Amino acid sequence: MSAVLAARAAEPATPSVALAAALIDGLCDAVWLVDPDYRVLAANAAAGRLIGLPASTLLGRHVLDLLVMPEDRCFWQEVDDGGEACLDSQTLLRRIDGSTLPVLRQVQPVGWGGRCAYLVMLRDLSEQRRVENELEERLAELRATLESTADGILVIDLDGHVRTFNQTFARLWRLPPELAARPDDDELFDWMRQQVAEPLAYMRRLAQLDAAGAQATADTFGLKDGTVVERVSLPQLRRGEPVGRVFSFRDITERIEASRRIDSLAHTDALTGVANRQVLMDRLQFALARARREHAPCAVLAIDLDHFKHVNDSFGHGIGDRVLVEVAQRLTGSLREVDQVARLGSDDFTLLLNQADAATAETAARRVLGAMQRPFEVDGLRFNVTCSIGIALPLPDTDTPDDLLRRAGIALEEVKASGRGHFRFHRAADDQDGERLRSRLQLDHAMRQALPRGEFRLHYQPQVDIADGRLLGAEALIRWTDAQLGEVSPARFIPVAEESGFIVAIGDWVLRQALAQAARWYGDGADLVVSVNVSPLQFQQPGFVEGVAQVLAQAGLPGERLELELTESLLVRDAEETLQRLQALAALGVRLAIDDFGTGYSSLGYLKRFPISRLKIDRSFIKGLPGDPSDAGIVQAIVQLGRALRLEVIAEGVETDAQRAFLHGLGAQQYQGFLCAPALEVEAFNARVGLPAGAAAQWPAVRRVR
Repeated sequence: MSAVLAARAAEPATPSVALAAALIDGLCDAVWLVDPDYRVLAANAAAGRLIGLPASTLLGRHVLDLLVMPEDRCFWQEVDDGGEACLDSQTLLRRIDGSTLPVLRQVQPVGWGGRCAYLVMLRDLSEQRRVENELEERLAELRATLESTADGILVIDLDGHVRTFNQTFARLWRLPPELAARPDDDELFDWMRQQVAEPLAYMRRLAQLDAAGAQATADTFGLKDGTVVERVSLPQLRRGEPVGRVFSFRDITERIEASRRIDSLAHTDALTGVANRQVLMDRLQFALARARREHAPCAVLAIDLDHFKHVNDSFGHGIGDRVLVEVAQRLTGSLREVDQVARLGSDDFTLLLNQADAATAETAARRVLGAMQRPFEVDGLRFNVTCSIGIALPLPDTDTPDDLLRRAGIALEEVKASGRGHFRFHRAADDQDGERLRSRLQLDHAMRQALPRGEFRLHYQPQVDIADGRLLGAEALIRWTDAQLGEVSPARFIPVAEESGFIVAIGDWVLRQALAQAARWYGDGADLVVSVNVSPLQFQQPGFVEGVAQVLAQAGLPGERLELELTESLLVRDAEETLQRLQALAALGVRLAIDDFGTGYSSLGYLKRFPISRLKIDRSFIKGLPGDPSDAGIVQAIVQLGRALRLEVIAEGVETDAQRAFLHGLGAQQYQGFLCAPALEVEAFNARVGLPAGAAAQWPAVRRVR
């Protein structure tokens, strides 16, 4: 008994588990006391909360039942082999709900009754891992953002060391792969210096950036390969304090090129590459100022290609454009370096000759004419294109660029009117032609305003039987009174309307108004044919025949109550199409007459084929009757021609009984003119021919007009 007690007394005393539990229970971290067999002897309350069970339920459990990493067996083997060494590691702790927690595990060996027990402290790393994961996500997003930007980004610290850069930066600067993978500060900066086109200027600018401190800066520079780079430098701040600098590099080569192209388009003709109107006006303004200041003469040549429309119509606009390009080249080759070629329109070119007097301008014009005489060869086609040139020299201290161009244009029009293919200087007398042109433009504008304002009106001139004075019809004649211009003669505004194309709108208005009045007369029982003049341009409009049919239907008027007066020139233009239209009009019952017969060039074959019913002798042949032998012979021939072709003949402009009697003697059937009545407004017309107002039944079928 005493031996046993003695032996026990000699053994180390086993610590009290209760005492150990009391000691660890006050600790904040989860703590286990593990016996030498790796079973839990004691666990504090924090350990229970960590695993999700009361701490008492952990007692006696093997640590490998609580820790789930495969490496845990090796870890505890390492603990066992390590003796008294303290070991740290991270592992996963299995909680009661099946989830796991990342923990930091510290194992400290402690003496336990002569053997080695272990004090295990577990610290929950969940929050730390969450923060780390969030930080990693943010860093990944930042990196992705950095890589997705179109700019090359370089970040350096205050000591000039590279912190980071993106792949756009590496591509822009064409970094070698080894330098992009493991950047060395000195090697990277030296590489960048070697890539710029002007290294010294680049380094001076870097020194200025260093001196700028916290200021933002921006500049541009070029690389050796032609790339233009825009650099923006911003300070990098942390809590308001500078910690480095961020450089962004953007390739703006395309933007610079686009700007250059836009600038070029703004100052050059897109097709030919020569100067445009804006450049010409600027250069011309400068030349005129210099001429006034230094008495240095200059000249302007306005050039127009003769009948260039025929090239486009015959070969197409593609070949026409290539001709224009070659024309611009020929013009440029004909001038000195100090001169300027500009294209102002389709085939309109202008030359500005600096330091040029009249002799120099004439020499240049002859060179241009000579250059244009060479045939053009395009896609196997060979043809000639000539030009006309108008020349203007500045007047002392009076000319503006517009004035000089206008006077050159007037001279050009004179060349075109006199046969084309040569040149002409502007003369003072030509300004009268310019004034006439301005007057025509003003008249055209006034006409276009007059139509919607209702300033036009129709007068009607009786057409009567030459034998007994019976009223047979009336010609509708347009009249116009303008508020500023007063009464404007048709002889003045009709040619302008025909030239501008506005005659189509006027003709449509006349047709509608005349047929509306004819319908009223027809409804009142009057046996009248209303004649309406039709211009060639109006007749050639698509849908003209259909338009006439529509207006007749709207007015409720039979076709035979309408006569259309056509010019001789219309008959010889595209005869087959003209014949089809005339036949279509005749099918409507519309009567057709040739107006001003004898003043044009009619073909007897056409007169025979076309469904014409009447010839109208022009007033110019009536004026000299009966005493002028020439007029008498012409009128007699026309009457005989009408009789041979079985056409009625009416004379216009008959003013005397002698004229009427002579025409009657020749066999003309009808006439109109002042001898009968001038063109009258509707009310005056009705009164002249004896139509009682509102008494349709009393209108006689045959009435002699006195």
